[in-house]
Amino acid sequence: MILPAELSFAADGTPFSPAYGDIYHASAGGLAQARHVFLAGNGLPQRWRDSARFVVLETGFGLGLNFLATLQAWREHPGRRLHYFAVEKHPLRRADLENVLARWPELAPLAAELLAQWPLPLAGLHRLDFGDATLTLGFGDAARLLPQLTLAADAIYLDGFAPDRNPDLWSDDIVAQLRRLAAP
Repeated sequence: MILPAELSFAADGTPFSPAYGDIYHASAGGLAQARHVFLAGNGLPQRWRDSARFVVLETGFGLGLNFLATLQAWREHPGRRLHYFAVEKHPLRRADLENVLARWPELAPLAAELLAQWPLPLAGLHRLDFGDATLTLGFGDAARLLPQLTLAADAIYLDGFAPDRNPDLWSDDIVAQLRRLAAP
């Protein structure tokens, strides 16, 4: 059974998970964090400029900001295919996702695409089509979902709350699965 995330907000308005006692992103801004930590941290979009396709794997989909920031950057150079895989143990309810994504009006068209396809909170893999991108969302425990995947990730986004707040997602078994799923 999938238990949806309980979304709260810290005193400064930052999205917060009571279950993990951690914030979803830095209080300075989630979209800026996604672009700095995940896109720039992986050398993107420079690494995908000459690629017809690119594969990203994320642990902890959360608010979807990393996906939306990646899709936005991807679409700056059309004619290619993005495959994005993410696992999430506690997905947000659609209404909560819509509410929190409204904080980034520059993502509104992409957020609308995501919200239009947001799956029911059912365990397993859900494939969403964005035309030039495919999002495969795995709802459930990463320890069960990652072994089901066969892919070669060109970039891996390690997310999903701090290791001291969510140690299961940072376990040796999860790291071994990520190593197995990484492209050379």
